[in-house]
Amino acid sequence: MNKRAHKRNVQTTRERVEAGLGRRRRKEVTFRAMGMAATTVGVVFLLVFFSSLIQQGASAFRQTFIQLDVVLAEDELAPGGELDLAYADFDGVVRDALRDIFPDVSDRRDRRQLYRLVSIASGFEVRDMLADDPQLIGTTQSIWVPASANVDMLIKGNIDATLDESLRPVSDKQVEWIRTLGEDGRLERRFNMALFSNGDSREPELAGIKGALMGSFYMLMVTLLLAFPIGVAAAVYLEEFAPKNRWADLIEVNINNLAAVPSIVFGLLGLAVFINWMALPRSAPLVGGLVLSLLTLPVIIIASRAAIQAVPPSIREAALGLGASRMQVVFHHVMPLALPGMLTGAIIGMSRALGESAPLLMIGMVAFIVDVPGGFTDPATALPVQIYLWADSPERAFAERTSAAIIVLLGFLLLMNLAAVIMRKRMERRW
Repeated sequence: MNKRAHKRNVQTTRERVEAGLGRRRRKEVTFRAMGMAATTVGVVFLLVFFSSLIQQGASAFRQTFIQLDVVLAEDELAPGGELDLAYADFDGVVRDALRDIFPDVSDRRDRRQLYRLVSIASGFEVRDMLADDPQLIGTTQSIWVPASANVDMLIKGNIDATLDESLRPVSDKQVEWIRTLGEDGRLERRFNMALFSNGDSREPELAGIKGALMGSFYMLMVTLLLAFPIGVAAAVYLEEFAPKNRWADLIEVNINNLAAVPSIVFGLLGLAVFINWMALPRSAPLVGGLVLSLLTLPVIIIASRAAIQAVPPSIREAALGLGASRMQVVFHHVMPLALPGMLTGAIIGMSRALGESAPLLMIGMVAFIVDVPGGFTDPATALPVQIYLWADSPERAFAERTSAAIIVLLGFLLLMNLAAVIMRKRMERRW
């Protein structure tokens, strides 16, 4: 009876174990399936985002140009007076060139529509050409001038020419003129250098991101020069020299809390301290860099402390055993070994600062700035703020440039994070 009971108990235990293993396997399969589904959903949404962004913004990297034969006669440039390139009628010769292509357009209203085919900057193209070579005066030159934003959108297919004339910004006559220019080979799409060489503008075909790029560059320089040394120094002190007491614990908790504070709070702090109290210039990269330094500092401190903690204690003990002082241990042994992690944290913090817009809005960097900043105190804007401004514009061409600016911003962020990964892989040491 005992043997039978023992055998029955063994079978029962085995059945329970097998049943338990089955349940655990089913739960594991279910968990893996849920994880795979979540990953798939995330990847799908990411692909949809990038595909829509590229679809909307890729066309902004190309611009439509119109070929005109401009007559650079002296009497045309300065009718009734002596020629002075500073006051010459460059727009007039552009309009004359358009009338030469379409001589049948005689009505005043139709001529106005005809002139709107080219950008208002077309006269500047003629001016720059004559400034480079004044010997061209008295000749006829074939030049390519930028088309207006509406013409560019029509050529790219962003304006439906089959709609009723009242529902589109391009009239039927303008559509016919554009078709004629295309048949004559006077339309061409080229790389849009103005997107990278111009500042902001009210005209979409002239708007560029150079001013925003330079503003972001100056701000990141200020942020790096302030946040990195201060953050590393604070991390070294807290990890190597600060006494382990309640004050140190309080400081550590506050640093961790600051890393989670919304960025707009730092903007309010910058507005109160740097602009209202210190009277620094509003909308300047210097102030923006100071604000972003406050935002980035907790991230750099936390990353630097983690890098210092990753250095094995045996390194310190060996250096102390050979007679090195605490300062020599830190700066000759610990710092070189922790530097890769510190630099990685700094790059990640800088990439976060590059994508911030809320604190910059609070210090006035949302202003419309046409000129490209030449220094740290010149009025400027930043690339995220430029995206915000263009996204708020009603013109269809600005929506295209908004997506293009987002692509450029994501490209910079990708490069910065890639640099952090490569630096960590090449410089880190495994213990």
